[in-house]
Amino acid sequence: MTPAVRPAPRATAAGLALLVATAALAAADPVRGPRPQPFADERIAAPAGIQVESWVEGLEAPWSLVFLPDGRAMVSERPGRIRLVRNGRLAAEPVITLDVRQGGEGGLMGLALDPGFPGRPYLYAMHTHAAGGETGNRVVRLAVEGDRARLDRVILEGVPGARFHNGGRIAFGPDGMLYVGTGEIFDAPRAQVPVDLGGKILRVTPEGAVPGDNPDPGSPVWSLGHRNVQGLAFHPESGDLFASEHGPSGEFGLRALDEVNVVRRGGNYGWPLAVGAPADRRWIDPILAWPDEATPPAGAAFWRGDLFVATLRSRALLRIALARDGGGNWRATTVERWFAEGSAQPFGRLRDAVAGPDGALYVLTSNRDGRGRPRPGDDRILRLTAR
Repeated sequence: MTPAVRPAPRATAAGLALLVATAALAAADPVRGPRPQPFADERIAAPAGIQVESWVEGLEAPWSLVFLPDGRAMVSERPGRIRLVRNGRLAAEPVITLDVRQGGEGGLMGLALDPGFPGRPYLYAMHTHAAGGETGNRVVRLAVEGDRARLDRVILEGVPGARFHNGGRIAFGPDGMLYVGTGEIFDAPRAQVPVDLGGKILRVTPEGAVPGDNPDPGSPVWSLGHRNVQGLAFHPESGDLFASEHGPSGEFGLRALDEVNVVRRGGNYGWPLAVGAPADRRWIDPILAWPDEATPPAGAAFWRGDLFVATLRSRALLRIALARDGGGNWRATTVERWFAEGSAQPFGRLRDAVAGPDGALYVLTSNRDGRGRPRPGDDRILRLTAR
């Protein structure tokens, strides 16, 4: 059995030296660039032709949703429960309850289904846990047995954890590898330290090994310079990875500047050395950034040809139309903020967006996470269909 990745960057002299050097560099204010999109978002209270229904109600801070090939669905709740949905009905008993360290933004977060399911009957989950007296994050693999699951093994550990900025989104790519979005736990310099797993997108095999074609041999790091990765979505045709992440909330006197990035192998996305789109070859600019209005993104999915991103504080569902320029680079052509017109905002904070096997888009609310205002039936899974 291949062991799970267990890096220990704090214990190495090279890791400490890099941390010190990067901390000194990050002490200066970040290079600030403009927003990359040359247009303003359009606010749409009621998108034409879109019907919204409440599919499941009574959840507690749901975070991630996956569909099984037989039509069942599983949804994670921050306190550590994975719940089963069958024919639109929430089962009373959890599939499994994991021992998580809940608090702030920590707890049970992302889920991902093995691409070979049910032949490989595994469900992957990322959660915050107590790690030797400290807080850490890890990815575990669960064996699904009927309507229950059991812990099979730890796939990835050594990811830093804290009350805030845990990342948490996981997803299988078209290459069959598991991608893991992490946060820098409000310790910005570590996002630039290659041997630290915070503020990164990681890539491992379904067994937890480091793929031979990762940028650095023996390292799960796929890209670096991220603040707090919240969404991962692969383009259905090109296979390109799109990631959403939170911008600063007071660090360096900066706020907003939330981002959507196209993630490249070995790419450096700048945090905390750069924000916005400074067009500096040392870093890869986002395709979207909001310097004037906080738009903290969460989960993302492609639906009906566009990228949809759930947002939290801004309480909107973003519809992002995309195109490629002459050089083959992705750019946003339109951004719409659905359900965010005026003060109505009927659904509140939104945590995830998932394209369902039935052609609908499923959106999770997050109003019982300690930061929202619960509405009747919260938290819910909304089902969007095109009329």
